[in-house]
Amino acid sequence: MSPFFVYASCLGLGFLAPDFWLGNRIKKRQKRMERGLPDVLDLLIICIEAGLSLDQATARTSQELRQAQPDLCDEFGILVLEQRAGRVRSEAWKHLAERTGVETLRNLVSVLIQSEQFGTSVAKTLRVHSDTLRSKRIQQVEEMAAKTSVKLVFPLVFFIFPALFLVTLGPAVILMMESFKTFFKN
Repeated sequence: MSPFFVYASCLGLGFLAPDFWLGNRIKKRQKRMERGLPDVLDLLIICIEAGLSLDQATARTSQELRQAQPDLCDEFGILVLEQRAGRVRSEAWKHLAERTGVETLRNLVSVLIQSEQFGTSVAKTLRVHSDTLRSKRIQQVEEMAAKTSVKLVFPLVFFIFPALFLVTLGPAVILMMESFKTFFKN
């Protein structure tokens, strides 16, 4: 190998590997946030129905669920700090959606902003959104389960069926070979 090829490959690897690693970490974090959002919304609903405002409920949720949902609680903690610093609630929620890049959080932010503008109940709105997220997750799992039968066709054809044919037809082929040997010897 020439030194130029080694340097070029190391340069290419050093340029692409961190980007790939960081992109992979971002996707995993976003997926964890999507999975944990219905639980966070449930606690938000409980806090709001207990008499807390949305800001207080958000702060309480970010404290209580720190062990179970650390990613979402970190983002909600930043949201609370932005609101305490004087940022308008709708802007702080929009920044949350932009910062995370999670589509379900964007939908939540738009639902909360509309609820605030039209004066509807935040708890009912959050409950409906939480139920929608759960049903969406169930539909995704059912879709993935339906795809498994298609994905199992190739392993069945290439690995299981040949072994099954060998076990079931092997003794018959051996008996036929022995009978043909005796038939052609005479």
